[in-house]
Amino acid sequence: MRMERDPEATGPLIRGFAGRGYRVDDRVHDGGMLLTPERAIDWVAPAVDLLTMADMEGALALSPLPEFILLGTGAQLARPPVDLVLALEALGVGIEAMDSRAAARAWGLLRAEQRWIAALLYPLS
Repeated sequence: MRMERDPEATGPLIRGFAGRGYRVDDRVHDGGMLLTPERAIDWVAPAVDLLTMADMEGALALSPLPEFILLGTGAQLARPPVDLVLALEALGVGIEAMDSRAAARAWGLLRAEQRWIAALLYPLS
């Protein structure tokens, strides 16, 4: 039996945590971050309960639309507004909320599977 290593994900990869933020490839993002299969940029958003479709703009700019958005809500899990969830579902885009560390780990696993997703990650603290 021959064992082969799973292929590494393409695009920006979270390599670790740095203070309140994330180490992505060779750059540190000090706070929140938007990730797509194509890029990683700093992201500042309101409190989770105030999120709107306008805050999803960068994630929804993908073509085709992402399968779903990972929402890392900081140190603790927080649920996004129901109106936001319904609006995304109407577009055919799911949203998966979890704490930001879990979302960062999920990003790498899902991208290794070549899943077409986006992530919005709040700072870690």
